[in-house]
Amino acid sequence: MQIGIPTETVVGENRVAATPETVKKLISAGHTVVIERGAGVKAAYIDSAYEQVGANITDDAYTGSQLILKVRAPQGSEIQKLSPNSTIVAMFDPYRNTELDQFAAQNVSAFALELLPRTLSRAQNMDVLSSQANLAGYKSVLLAAAEYQRMFPMLMTAAGTVKPARVVIMGVGVAGLQAIATAKRLGAIVEATDLRPTAKDQVESLGGKWLDVPMSAEEQQKAADAAKNGYGWMPGEEYIRDQAAIVDKAVSNADIVITTALLPGRNAPRLIRSETVAKMKPGSVILDMAVESGGNVEGSKCGETVVTDNGVKILGIPNIPSTVSTEASALYARNVFNFVETLFDADKNFVLNQEEEIQKALLITHGGQVLLKRG
Repeated sequence: MQIGIPTETVVGENRVAATPETVKKLISAGHTVVIERGAGVKAAYIDSAYEQVGANITDDAYTGSQLILKVRAPQGSEIQKLSPNSTIVAMFDPYRNTELDQFAAQNVSAFALELLPRTLSRAQNMDVLSSQANLAGYKSVLLAAAEYQRMFPMLMTAAGTVKPARVVIMGVGVAGLQAIATAKRLGAIVEATDLRPTAKDQVESLGGKWLDVPMSAEEQQKAADAAKNGYGWMPGEEYIRDQAAIVDKAVSNADIVITTALLPGRNAPRLIRSETVAKMKPGSVILDMAVESGGNVEGSKCGETVVTDNGVKILGIPNIPSTVSTEASALYARNVFNFVETLFDADKNFVLNQEEEIQKALLITHGGQVLLKRG
């Protein structure tokens, strides 16, 4: 089978869906791999590196390719380049993607990697959300530190003592945990909160302080049920009020705040209101990692740094994994390769099986129809 790796066209996207490492594995499995010229350059994977492992460099990776691997789903006129009855594996942002009907019209089988069942242990090595969030959590702290005009660690100097930075992490998934670990390594005092009470032990194991919010028995059960699926839950009004009071106090005293909370299929929850931002010290920094999904912070703007009247910087940096594109591409490409292996049987024949658990969960268009259930 011919597998095509096109250049990413989304502005600011520096990642690539296959590296020389994974291309070599695909070719060893009997496939022909074509790489669009310059597809990996922004991630420091040059054309000659692909050629050395047996890939063909081309000006058009779509023509003749039965399987397309991408980071971001094709958009607009790109979709028309897909061959009928071909298959594409990418991140589709499926619940907000308005072009799925066009993929169906092209009779393309589309797999959205974000929909991977995270509770399946055998799917962990395909989990693009976790691999990319891990890198984003690390880099988010460095990006915030670069904007912060003071030091992270406590320092004893002849001129006096430098106090450590106080960092609050909101949302303790993969990104949040890595952010905690990174901020602690830089010497900050770290506090963290999450809708999942089970995250407390993870926060404390990394040296962070857990911001505890009282929960009713009903809320505890709802949170426990949601945790089984690996995601947050929708809290009640009482919990939201209690959390707001605790968050308001912690954020008001923080030097750096990083928000990471996302809900699948919904806009990001609003965690920090402008009234709380107004209480923060001048020079404080907030980095809203959910800015592309509506934002956790009131007043954040995608792709912009907003400076409030009281001197607080709100960073709306999109696509943070792309700022560490070499490593992000390496991890993403391995995730993709591990999924692609499920599409072939022992005799290396392509088999699209809608009853297979992982394929069924990821398949969003097939046979001229949109299969994704919205809402």
